[in-house]
Amino acid sequence: MTEGPTGSTVPRRQLGRYLRDLRNQARLTVRAAARKLEWSEAKMWRIETGQTSLRSLDVEAMCKVYGAPAGLTEALMGLAKETKARGWWHAYGDVIPEWLDLFIGLEEAASQIAWFESDLVPGLLQTDDYARTIIRADNPDEDDEEIERRVHVRIARQVLLTRVTEPPELNVVLNEAVLRRPVGGNHVMAAQLTHLVEVGELPNVSIKVVPFSAGLHLGVMSGPFVILRFPLNGDGAESEPPTVYVDGYTGALYLEKPNEVERYGAAFENVWATALDEDESKRLICEVAGSYGQG
Repeated sequence: MTEGPTGSTVPRRQLGRYLRDLRNQARLTVRAAARKLEWSEAKMWRIETGQTSLRSLDVEAMCKVYGAPAGLTEALMGLAKETKARGWWHAYGDVIPEWLDLFIGLEEAASQIAWFESDLVPGLLQTDDYARTIIRADNPDEDDEEIERRVHVRIARQVLLTRVTEPPELNVVLNEAVLRRPVGGNHVMAAQLTHLVEVGELPNVSIKVVPFSAGLHLGVMSGPFVILRFPLNGDGAESEPPTVYVDGYTGALYLEKPNEVERYGAAFENVWATALDEDESKRLICEVAGSYGQG
């Protein structure tokens, strides 16, 4: 596989997933789709596995064969332009619409997710009311219908934690500030922290809290981040490179160079080791939840 010295495979991988799903929805085999497009099966495989960048016209041709709606076709053509980018920042509302969220696709494909949050409960662990408070604050000009749509998308993501087929292993470390910040008021926070305890009982989910008393740790310097790792192939090799996701106020950063992943991996290990163990974390979460219940 060839790519530029600072290129990212993230948009290619995501575009390949969307195109594969469209092909399956159209009930076409790789061979049948390749025949209709007058391409080789090898080319189809490279596209669907993110091994190559794509021209917008090629994506348009595939979407036409698959019967994709015009809005999705346009969005995927925009994503195709990003497969040639030297680096990978994506800004919401730019070429790629927010509803075509690349992070959601990575999340669904991951086998392991390591998540450090310093200020807010991660989206995979939020209640409806907590999510609604955050989304409304971040989108003050949107109407109620749009707010509810975004809440639904966020909450719908959470089904991956309890899916029957290979749910991902989720390890989360929360800064104590996440528990103490009253997002939405006492009632919302009491319910949110109770929900954290309940989700933490799932066999594939571990939640820990790093207390203020821990002092300086690498998470203080790194800020919030997510490390996504993917299933192994039959030969034991990684099916996709590990990816670090860093969410910003105006866009998101995807990192996949080995030294970048290694550095964030070391930061997570440091924060994980610094945090209270799971039982102590659960007791602290319950204690803080109780304080909101009394408010």
